[in-house]
Amino acid sequence: MNTSQSKRVVIAGGSGFLGVSLAYHLAAANWRVIILSRNRPRPEGPWEHVAWDARSAGKWVECLDGAAGLVNLVGRTVDCVKTPDHCDEILRSRIEATRALGIACRSVASPPPVWVQMSTAHIYGDPPSVLCDEDSPTGYGLAPTVGITWEKEFSQALLSQQRGVVLRTSFVIGRNRGAGGGALAKLAPLARFGLGGSVGSGQQGMSWIHEVDMNRLFERGITDDSMIGVYVASSPNPVSNAAFMRSLRQAVPWPKVPLALPAFAWMVRIGAPLLLHTDPEIALYGRYVKSSRLEREGFAFSYPRLPEALAACFTVIPSSQEGFHSPRCPNAQGNRLIA
Repeated sequence: MNTSQSKRVVIAGGSGFLGVSLAYHLAAANWRVIILSRNRPRPEGPWEHVAWDARSAGKWVECLDGAAGLVNLVGRTVDCVKTPDHCDEILRSRIEATRALGIACRSVASPPPVWVQMSTAHIYGDPPSVLCDEDSPTGYGLAPTVGITWEKEFSQALLSQQRGVVLRTSFVIGRNRGAGGGALAKLAPLARFGLGGSVGSGQQGMSWIHEVDMNRLFERGITDDSMIGVYVASSPNPVSNAAFMRSLRQAVPWPKVPLALPAFAWMVRIGAPLLLHTDPEIALYGRYVKSSRLEREGFAFSYPRLPEALAACFTVIPSSQEGFHSPRCPNAQGNRLIA
């Protein structure tokens, strides 16, 4: 593997929705992108793929030697029924991959000078109305425990000479580029069929960020030497679940469903595991978060408000328009919408 080229970035766990989106974004900015994942990404794109087991060292460590940056997205999805086995995998996948990357960085002659680590905004738990930022206390439960342990493992894996950036990520909305559309891909069909009403009380927080801003934060973390430590990666305008679902119903292009049946808590607790194969608490609870640090540092969001962010996700881009679209958002294949 040629390690002499500059501007090479490694995305660990980059074969899914978020990783593929970031890979397109960085490639458009003339980065040489290497996706490090167990399985090859489903879509073909402007990147190289290197296989690893996300657990132990191997020949894959060579891709880190001389790289300009490392981004770690590895972690089993939390969009599942929380069986004991799944809970164990959610924690182990994050810890083992982070530890393996730390060992790999210590084994190469020229490790990446910066490591951008994804974390979770769920680290704050599920406070009903408190607006959390980087200085807020962490919460209680499975997700906060996973987040705390994950960040602790990262701090231990980080080399003393590496700059470390932690992005506590909220709900990312964006397009499906062949690697899945994230949680929005499940919510959009509900809105189309009149089931996109408020969930439970409807007052639980839904903190969100558009993929373009998420990608810009990853890139800024790699390139901006002043960026160090923990940041909340979320739009400055979180909304309630009721407001989010209302905006989603207005954004889906067809059919328009201005009103929708609400999903009472008992319905969600029965239907989520049976029909959507997910944890009902993901929908019934939430949090309001925003970044005080990014505000102080003058970061300008491309999509600070939800209606415009959702509209961008559902805009049809003709297949004849090749390339990337401002602000460096890769087009979908054909005239496809996200869902």
